[in-house]
Amino acid sequence: MKIIILGAGQVGGTLAEHLASEANDITVVDTDSERLRNLGDRLDIRTVQGRASFPTVLRQAGADDADMLVAVTNSDETNMVACQVAHTLFHTPTKIARVREAAYLTRAGLFDNDAIPVDVLISPEQVVTHYIKRLIEIPGALQVIDFAEGKAQLVAVKAYYGGPLVGQQLRQLREHMPNVETRVAAIFRRDRPILPQGDTVIEADDEVFFIAAKANIRAVMSEMRRLDESYKRIVIAGGGQIGERLAEAIESRYQVKIIEMSPTRCRYLSDTLDSTVVLQGSASDRDLLMEENIADADIFLALTNDDEANIMSSLLAKRLGAKKVMTIINNPAYVDLIQGGDIDIAISPQLATIGTLLAHVRRGDIVSVHSLRRGAAEAIEAIAHGDAKSSKVIGKAIRDIGLPPGTTIGAIIRDEEVIIAHDDTVIATGDHVILFLVDKKHIRDVEKLFHVGLSFF
Repeated sequence: MKIIILGAGQVGGTLAEHLASEANDITVVDTDSERLRNLGDRLDIRTVQGRASFPTVLRQAGADDADMLVAVTNSDETNMVACQVAHTLFHTPTKIARVREAAYLTRAGLFDNDAIPVDVLISPEQVVTHYIKRLIEIPGALQVIDFAEGKAQLVAVKAYYGGPLVGQQLRQLREHMPNVETRVAAIFRRDRPILPQGDTVIEADDEVFFIAAKANIRAVMSEMRRLDESYKRIVIAGGGQIGERLAEAIESRYQVKIIEMSPTRCRYLSDTLDSTVVLQGSASDRDLLMEENIADADIFLALTNDDEANIMSSLLAKRLGAKKVMTIINNPAYVDLIQGGDIDIAISPQLATIGTLLAHVRRGDIVSVHSLRRGAAEAIEAIAHGDAKSSKVIGKAIRDIGLPPGTTIGAIIRDEEVIIAHDDTVIATGDHVILFLVDKKHIRDVEKLFHVGLSFF
């Protein structure tokens, strides 16, 4: 597939890295020559220096015969204009744009072929808000991923000393929970992935990813660790777009406070939000945190745009007694450094956004793609189409499907039913199939499995 990526920042660069390793024809456009040079030295891609929305620059990048344009520059306006130019002059089939500003996103009819021709809109703030909200709803989870509109969920937890399954083989999970269907999809031990087998023994501090129907998630979590109580009191540091959207989404169910430096922004938040308490000040102000009883907070969320400020305020809040701390980290190099110490969960907006982008770039009928463990593995939701003649998976038992190395099928969602996969499970047309890949170089092979042959048509 020939793909043009506009913007060589963290999202554009990471996307290029993912796609270049899968034998796509990638061209990256940016005004920053140094960024392009760094990418070009590392990856087998073309680079073009120039303004992403200029017709001459897009033509130089190969827009005449590109299959897809992905506009992820730092400017919403540049991204939108680039899609318009690609549609009008080059008839590019698929146009994806990152748009951050809520003023654009709330206008119905703005993004269609008669107005601004964007086929897929990506809003990092919406993606991250939804991601954090799921973590709040499932106390103790390190990562929560929805499949088939939430019918099934993949949840990551850290196995603790004293958990019922710690020190035991995975096959005993069924003995512990005979009435609950679940499957352990992946285990990360000392930062390395393990493909789980029936005789795999769970150790303390393992990060265990399991999939189950949404209703069974908490029951399975209780086998890995002592269940955390539901959260009640939440403190948000940073009243920007993510802080505002999150408070708006959860304030009806939790006691929410926002700490924001800007007096103007504080006034706006006070007028906009219903029951959230808005405090003007610095989240790194020890006296302010003490005064607001930070020791009683169930979660402290650092959601500003400043990584260092987020890290320092989170460490201070944890030191002063906050039970759990979650922190947005924009620099991916910091994420692995800080998660799991005083900071319980480090959230990377780039990785969350990349998953959404990859779902629209993959071949085959891929519904969603999610990075596990900050990109160390991937979970893919694909739909099986066709019939036994035209499809490589339909009508076959899982044991008879030629899955690539390091790939497993964890579950199948059929209509409203969540079926945990076993060797004799047979895939039917219309099934949502949840796959896990430890080795991302086999993604192309997974996509080919879900291609429908011409005989179907």
